[in-house]
Amino acid sequence: MERLCLDCGTPVKGRADKKYCDDLCRNNYNNNLKAADSNIVKKVNHILKQNRIILAKLNPEGKTKKISRKILLDNGFKLDYLTSVYQTQSGKTYNFCYEYGLLVLADNEFLLVKREEK
Repeated sequence: MERLCLDCGTPVKGRADKKYCDDLCRNNYNNNLKAADSNIVKKVNHILKQNRIILAKLNPEGKTKKISRKILLDNGFKLDYLTSVYQTQSGKTYNFCYEYGLLVLADNEFLLVKREEK
């Protein structure tokens, strides 16, 4: 039974356990396997970075500030992409995108905050 390269499909010669015809095909095959996962991570990281940029732009002083949901969404903020959640002892839940946080208020408003570095 003839063995074929997993990448290019040409016949493989040599050791019985050899899977690729050369190093180029081995690297290409493994890079293609990892590309799908890598693309997903790159896409999510890009969205998180954009969310952080939007929050920094809307709250440049880093102080607490009220803002409407419409303004957030109009600036391209993706509410489903956040890095962490913090719940206070009083039961309030802050959603964070890196050091910038959002607290959901009534009437489609959010309170923007910035976590201070320690």
